[in-house]
Amino acid sequence: MSASPSATTAETAEAGRTIVAKIGTSSITDAAGAVDRACIEKFCSEVAELRSRGNRAVVVTSGAIAAGLPELGMGGDRRPASMATLQAVATVGQSALMGMYREMFARLGVVAGQVLLVPLDFVIRTQYVHASSTLRKLLDLGVVPIVNENDAVADDEIRWGDNDRLAALVANLVHADLLVLLTDTAGVLTEDPRRNSSASLIEEIVEFDHHLERRAGGAGTQRGSGGMASKLTAARVASLSGVPTVI
Repeated sequence: MSASPSATTAETAEAGRTIVAKIGTSSITDAAGAVDRACIEKFCSEVAELRSRGNRAVVVTSGAIAAGLPELGMGGDRRPASMATLQAVATVGQSALMGMYREMFARLGVVAGQVLLVPLDFVIRTQYVHASSTLRKLLDLGVVPIVNENDAVADDEIRWGDNDRLAALVANLVHADLLVLLTDTAGVLTEDPRRNSSASLIEEIVEFDHHLERRAGGAGTQRGSGGMASKLTAARVASLSGVPTVI
């Protein structure tokens, strides 16, 4: 499934379901790496359409670093390399990114609430229960939770983690009926299209194959930490909780 402005997130689900939709940095930024407000606006309108059909939606978003770089006069060749600076940039960018989501959703009559999580929230039982309770209560109140990893204290996401995995874990937290991982390609292909232009679309995966994950390639772009391989891994994680995934 594509996450371009022409994507149709709302077409992936029937009514009355809880859906987790993850959108990555490469899908909400332009060619220069700046956050594209039009892409976020389109995505928010699709989430609002899902809700209008009687579904409940959770958004997992990347893009905090991309949103923070211009705020601090960075970007391009000036992108910082140090972890501490990237975490600081993400902290600034998270506020800006959340502001965009709140603004776009407010125009559609939807209330959005920020939820920042760290890996320990999925390991320590009391934190897991609290996180699950909060997310599910937000959904009960008609709020769209906007979830991201708390980069200020969780450096793994910037270094080697990704929000595809986070989205799969969130799907378990809220007992989701469907996980949607948006991407800027046509979907899961037989090979990395950057290496083989004749790669074909795989319509359905019923059994996970490590060879398939290797062929899918690495990170999708320099700006995003997740690629198709990470999405397949996330889909496998979600399947362990009985949650089907659409990519």
